[in-house]
Amino acid sequence: MFLEKKTHNNYRKIYKHSCHVLKYGTYGIKVTSFGRLEEDSINSLNRSVLKIIKKFKNKESIKFWNLIFFNLNLTKLSSESRMGKGKGIIISKALFLRPGKVIFEFEGLTFQQASLILFNMQKLLHLKMNLIRK
Repeated sequence: MFLEKKTHNNYRKIYKHSCHVLKYGTYGIKVTSFGRLEEDSINSLNRSVLKIIKKFKNKESIKFWNLIFFNLNLTKLSSESRMGKGKGIIISKALFLRPGKVIFEFEGLTFQQASLILFNMQKLLHLKMNLIRK
């Protein structure tokens, strides 16, 4: 008798959702691998992108959209607690990323400026990302 192997989370890998296309800007950064981002890494990513944008000459005409919304609460019990006793307090928030999700969009950039932002983001995050154009 053949039984299917059960997995913990069964995530769909098709790109029929609205988060896989550009909505606002002309350039976007799309994730092409699975991953999890925590609140601290997202904040440092926002700061680094804003720091790069400030170096450009046309910084007044550049628009920047952050399309990251948290969908996980990370909890933890204290180290002295015994087994059981519930789930624990929320220590941080996180985001689970699937391939194809657009996380940032830009307007008013050249291709070289957008690729520079992508290069610096790939140094901070160890995810596979691509630059897409409308």
